[in-house]
This record gives sequence, structure tokens and C-alpha cells, in this order.
Amino acid sequence: MSARYQVTGSSAASISASIEAGVRTGDLTWGAALPAVRVLADQLHVSPGTVAKAYQDLRQRGVLETAGRRGTRVRARPAVATPRSALRLPVPEGMVDLSSGEPDLRLLPPMASLVRAMARDLSEPLGYAAAGAVPELVDVARARLGADGVPVADAAVTVTSGTLDAIERLLTTHLRPGDPVAVEDPGWANLLDLVAALDLTPIPIGVDDEGPRPDGMAAALAAGARAVVVTTRAQNPTGAAVSAARAAALRPILAGHPEVLLIEDDHAAELAGVPLHCLSGATATWAFIRSASKPFGPDLRIAVLAGDEATIARVLGRLRIGAGWVSTLLQRLLLLLWQDAGVTAAVAAAADSYHHRRLGLRDALSARGLPACGMTGLNLWVRVPDETRTVGALRDAGYAAAPGSLFRLRTPPGIRLTVSPLDMHDLDRVADAVAAAAHPVGAGPPSR
Repeated sequence: MSARYQVTGSSAASISASIEAGVRTGDLTWGAALPAVRVLADQLHVSPGTVAKAYQDLRQRGVLETAGRRGTRVRARPAVATPRSALRLPVPEGMVDLSSGEPDLRLLPPMASLVRAMARDLSEPLGYAAAGAVPELVDVARARLGADGVPVADAAVTVTSGTLDAIERLLTTHLRPGDPVAVEDPGWANLLDLVAALDLTPIPIGVDDEGPRPDGMAAALAAGARAVVVTTRAQNPTGAAVSAARAAALRPILAGHPEVLLIEDDHAAELAGVPLHCLSGATATWAFIRSASKPFGPDLRIAVLAGDEATIARVLGRLRIGAGWVSTLLQRLLLLLWQDAGVTAAVAAAADSYHHRRLGLRDALSARGLPACGMTGLNLWVRVPDETRTVGALRDAGYAAAPGSLFRLRTPPGIRLTVSPLDMHDLDRVADAVAAAAHPVGAGPPSR
């Protein structure tokens, strides 16, 4: 611990607040060692149990980590201080933002008329006892998921406040701090932050265009992963989608570990543009999440969650002692969106637009010696020799790109490009800028 900083406090809450303040101000640097429990207890004149409780709280929130014989230390990337999303630089006004990962706001379905229709159809206000998952929404969700091959016949279905909310509840009700979790690499930055905040141990699985690689899945499970998180389609950041052949290869690997919690994230849903080949049911404990945020707008914070009965029961139990339930207003709005033919057509048109923009930019980059990944969704992943230099050069050219360090654990450098702000006539100009930034004159030939 830094000689400049003295932890204070007489309770677990005040001690943890003091340590967190030191991390936040930089007086406790990344990797700094903290005193042993008994040593700090003697210094503060409190019981060892009080200090242990403070350390435990900070480990669960991703501020500290236990490093074996090296003792308790400030986490190398403490979630409280520097989540990966905070590494994105602010985008100046006038710069083309290819870093956001957000859908094209121009293509989101208008909701004003549906909100008015919902208001006319609302019955009497609900009380606490009647709140929960709206039965009509659950019925429609069950039918929609079943039509895509999700094994919902014997499953339970409920709703959560978006994908990350569902994943957090699943992980906290099944795992303990320190447990290993298999995650895609490169993968969703918010998920990697969540794993750190819950003091779980990430085990990276490599990803190609068809999804998680079977050898990586087998290795992660052999290493003791207690949960696996897989993106079925439009994987962030690579655009991968689990193919039929890849699903057939992964299911028996997962079936050999029936106790593992399998979480599938179908966040793009109707925007994915390719068939779903789900893995759910390959293990005894599983959950499938479909979010509404990408097709209908980020402000619609709701996701449908299906899974085995025990898993969903745990999520509902944890939900009841926290938020309680997802607003029935949001649930009824999602039901109207699903049932509106005009909205369905608008989402299909948006999926087609993303498809053409994504493939167009991918082909333009390939023609310039920069192969890119991006089978589905809103993003492309481009391998570059030096992502810091590439991102900086792109900013000089008027484009903001997301550095690969936001998303990767062990994979080589890259950048993520979101196609949402682009029109078809922009693609060649953007490809020229990316190629020039990745391989400036005098930097040598492109690496393969």
C-alpha cells in the first residue's frame, strides 16, 4: 500500500469507502498491496471480521482481488474506477462516430402512436401484488422463441431490465467470487467489466465467424469454467454468428459438463438477419436472453429470459428482493411492437440496411488489404498492427473508432467499427481512411 495513504474507518462500510476513495483519487494505485486482515484490524482497532467484511465487499464489486501469497491487492483494472467503456475517448462535435456500437436512430421504429394506443388500452392501475411478467407477453415470447428453436416447451420464461441485468442476476445466483467464467475473446466490454466487478475469473474463448471455437470451449470447460456466456448472433465486437455446423460441434462438448450454467445472448434478435442456431438445453442449467434494445431502441430496457425452471426461479427470487419487477408499461409496449405489422416491416428493412452497409465496408476494407470480420449485426472487427496508432490516425482524419483493448483479453490488436452512422456512399471514403491509418506510408506491408 502506498505510504501516502492511510486507510481509515471503524466499520466495514467506512473501511471499504476509505479504500475505494484511495483507488478513485489514485493514492492507491493499480496492483497496490493492502495490509493483511489482522494487520489492518490492529491499526484501526477493530475486529479482523470487520476488515474481512470490508475486503469481501470490495472484491465482490471488482475493486480488490485476492492474489494468493501476494495477498489482497487493488485490481489491475478496478471496475469502480476504470470500466472498459470509460476508455473510449469523447467524440468531438463534427466527428463521425464509428465507435458507439449503437443502432442507427434513423431506422428505429416510431413509437408515439403505439404509446398512445397502449395508453387507451390500459386497464386499472396495478398494485404490488399484481405486478410481474405480463402473461400475454410471456405467451407471445414463448411462441417467438420456440419458432426459432429455443427449447421453451419445458422452460420458464420471464423478463428483465435488459441483457446485462439478466446476466448479472444469473451469475450472482449461481456463482461465487473467484469462480471461473468462460467468455468470448474478443467479447462484449460491458460483460468483461461485470465479470471483474463480481470478482469472477474470466477464461477467454477464441471466436471466429461461426462463433466460439470448439477447442477453446473444450479447454475452458476442462479448466473448470462454471458458466459460459455465448453470443448467438451479431457478436460484439466481431459480428460472429453461431452456424449450424458450429452448434453441432459445441453441443456435445457442453453436454459433457451438464452442471455448467450456459448463458446465450441474442441481443440483436430480429436485426441479426441470419437463422438462430441455439445451444440452450445442451446443459442442465441454461438461460437464453433476447433483448429489445437493438431492434426497437436502447431506451427500451427490457429483455425476455427463458431457461430451466430452477435457474429462472433463482433469478425471480433475486429480482423480488431488488427491483421487484420490470415495469408492466414497458412490457405492454414491447408486446405492441411485436404485434404491429408496420414495426415488423421497419425492423426487417433496418436489418437489410445494416447487412448491406456492413458487407459493403467489409469488402472495401478487404480490397485495401485489411480483412475484417463481420457476418451479422452492426459492427466490424478489423485486425491492425497497432490499435493505438490506428485509432489516433483515424481521429485525425475525422473518424472515431473503438480500440480493441475495450474488448479483448488475449487476442491480437484490432479496432471495432460501427456501420450505423454510415450510408452506402460513405464506405469507400471510410475504407481509405482506415487503410491509411492502419498502414501509414513507411510502416511496412500489411500483416496477415
